[in-house]
Amino acid sequence: MIFHMSKEMNLTNQQFQSMPAAKGRTGEQALASDLFVYITLALLTFSVWYASQQNYFEAGDDVGYWLGVVGASMMVILFLYPMRKHFKFAKNWGRLKWWFVVHMILGVGGPLLILLHSTFRVGSLNAAIALYSMIIVALSGVIGRFIYARVNRGLRSEQTSFQELQEHAGLDKEVARSNIAFAPKVEARLKAFEQSELQTSGNWRTYLRQVFWLPIKMWLIYFRCCSDLREPMQQLAQHQKWSAQDVAHHKQRTRQLVRQYLTAVVRVAQYTAYARLFSFWHIAHIPFVYLLVISAVVHVLAVHAY
Repeated sequence: MIFHMSKEMNLTNQQFQSMPAAKGRTGEQALASDLFVYITLALLTFSVWYASQQNYFEAGDDVGYWLGVVGASMMVILFLYPMRKHFKFAKNWGRLKWWFVVHMILGVGGPLLILLHSTFRVGSLNAAIALYSMIIVALSGVIGRFIYARVNRGLRSEQTSFQELQEHAGLDKEVARSNIAFAPKVEARLKAFEQSELQTSGNWRTYLRQVFWLPIKMWLIYFRCCSDLREPMQQLAQHQKWSAQDVAHHKQRTRQLVRQYLTAVVRVAQYTAYARLFSFWHIAHIPFVYLLVISAVVHVLAVHAY
């Protein structure tokens, strides 16, 4: 019995050294990227608001007028992206990826310049409709970017990444032993989470739960796994006579593996939900775009007529 325990401990220690490191874009990196984008947008919006309150210009003077012209022109150029995407005559206009990047940049720059042009005030009904329609479209674009970032890799890519992680971690069904076999409670929690979330039926109730509740559930399970790791990790450290530095290193690697695995399950489970939301977003986004175009044309005609 003692010999069997010793052999198991030695095998586990070797597995620690070969635990998979993070590959590709991890959940933490995706979250950091999202936070950077949205914090940047918030700072740009605040900067534009602050500049508009300094009374450098008014919406009707030369500076304000040309700010509006440039902003409106950028909004018009935005429509080149859907043309490039859907019309055959535009298929040779360059790579779609770069058109999307330009679309995103103009989708930020145009509304900011128009907000600056308006000085965050409206003087007529048609101006109010045009401004609020633009704000709705811009916010809708931000939401669309958030959803798009979660579906652009494709379900097959997410499943492949998850399968590779399963194999490297030894948590695949065909692998006899996992890298966290020394902590059976943690192993059981991970497998239960995977089975419960990847075998659910597809309906809107499930989709909404996967989008809003599943990330919270993931972190709750992660903290439980960290708690369940303490005792077996201490036993393993005593048996292997690890130094404090070794314990910290192995603990970090194991927690990283648990976090990667949970995140991979969430990404696969959420893909269908975000794909459905993305299709619904398209349906909701387009009417506001038409409203923006009509109200902007009316606003421009009214400005030049009076």
